[in-house]
Amino acid sequence: MTDVSTSAPSKKTLKFWLIFVSMCICLFLSALELCSIPTALPTIAHELRASQFVWVGSAYALSSTAFLPMSGGLAQAFGRRPAILMTIGLFALGSGICGGATSMNMLIAGRTIQGLGGGGIQSLTSIILADLVSLQERGVYAGLFALTWCFAASIGPVVGGSLAAQGKWRWLFYLNLPISFIGSLSVIFFLDLPTPPGNYRDKFGRMDWVGNLLVIASTVACSIGLTWGGTTAPWGSTMVVIPLALGLIGIVLFVVYETTIATHPLVPLALMTNATSISGYVQSFCNALNTLAVIYFSPVYFQACKGVSPVLSGIYTLCLCAFAPAAILAGLSVKATGRYRPQMWVAWVIVLIAMGLLSSPATDGIETGIGTSLGYLVLLGFGSGALNATTMYPIQAPLSATQNASALAWMWFLRSFAGVWGITIGSAVLQNELSKTLPASFIQSMSQGSDVPALYALIPDLATLPPYIRSEVQVAFARSLAVLWQVLAAVCAVGGVASLFMRGVALSHTLDATWTPVKHKGQGQHEEAATTL
Repeated sequence: MTDVSTSAPSKKTLKFWLIFVSMCICLFLSALELCSIPTALPTIAHELRASQFVWVGSAYALSSTAFLPMSGGLAQAFGRRPAILMTIGLFALGSGICGGATSMNMLIAGRTIQGLGGGGIQSLTSIILADLVSLQERGVYAGLFALTWCFAASIGPVVGGSLAAQGKWRWLFYLNLPISFIGSLSVIFFLDLPTPPGNYRDKFGRMDWVGNLLVIASTVACSIGLTWGGTTAPWGSTMVVIPLALGLIGIVLFVVYETTIATHPLVPLALMTNATSISGYVQSFCNALNTLAVIYFSPVYFQACKGVSPVLSGIYTLCLCAFAPAAILAGLSVKATGRYRPQMWVAWVIVLIAMGLLSSPATDGIETGIGTSLGYLVLLGFGSGALNATTMYPIQAPLSATQNASALAWMWFLRSFAGVWGITIGSAVLQNELSKTLPASFIQSMSQGSDVPALYALIPDLATLPPYIRSEVQVAFARSLAVLWQVLAAVCAVGGVASLFMRGVALSHTLDATWTPVKHKGQGQHEEAATTL
């Protein structure tokens, strides 16, 4: 396919909005899953009586991370519509398996398949948006995507908490099936983008299979080591050290292969050789790690430390939805000024202030008012939302429009990998801190063991403990989470420092002409170029 650019249309047609709504439906599907499960996870772990609860989140994040780089290659080789339909199908299949799970192992298997679909959906919706909207105005529509996330985040925790409280958590997964059906229909009827020419053999030949294999193997190895560390096995054990070492070696081999051998590199050299794009990737990673960790562990804080129900903890978590208006405002600001660095610097300051307040000594206990905690979450959501909509600018501004798919697939890869780190770091901190702060008599009385999974599963039963023991356990959780917020604040500081190394590059007004929507009067020509067996 020829690499040519074309000017972005000044007015958006009905066809554009139909495609955009289709992408919002697909994104809502993935976002609803991410936002509803954390609230219900204590109840799920309690019912299944399993100690591998960490894998419910980690398996999803792991599989989506491993698949994300490949999603960009699939979109380039086979076309946008076949790629996103495949990811929706995988997500629906995984949801059905999770809904019918009779054991934690079956649930984890379903979550793994879900992750393949969910990760692909996130990446491909951004890639398709880049096909339709120029970089300078893209932040506005990314903000509207964030609004979709906000809607999912608004109902996800409430739905998750409500179903968990009624013992009907399986419907969290079954509800994905009709939404998947609607999303598939909307893509089939509205997403009329060109299909690359050639047969399947040619298209498979364009894929960087060695690079994908190295990324998948390295990601899996690192994630297993991170997940097992401090929970299943000590950090210094061979069960943890060997996977981490193999993963890091695999990453080094991947970089060497991509820069010296690959014919169709998974990561174009331009992505790895300019400081502005690298700065954008680092910022995207740090912001995603912090945001996803706070989303995942905020319900733990409200349920364990404040003694609220899963439903109410879900409602409280809605304060993070401030990221949606912040994302839209940041996008509008960039569109109006053509500049992105000032907005990102302000956003990092806001995030650092919010994390500093969450992790301050005043929060080291259960005496902090709920209203105060909610205010901190609103502030954090505002800063994180602005960053979520703007980190793509330093990544893509130095690149041509024809590199959108690779650049965005890698941005989402790092965001998803950040989710693995966020969940595992949070679990490790809770493991280490709770072992220090929980009353020894309480730990000895636990029949299920004293590891974090067992403690996590006991959260729904805290109300049944004697008042003096319950108070000590709540303080232990509060202090352990305060340490977690401090660790996350340090991660945010790294992102803020990285923002100082990006240049202010002029934003493009052009699109990749290869992927402009098909015009119906020329439909026959595109059908001739479609995939043949």
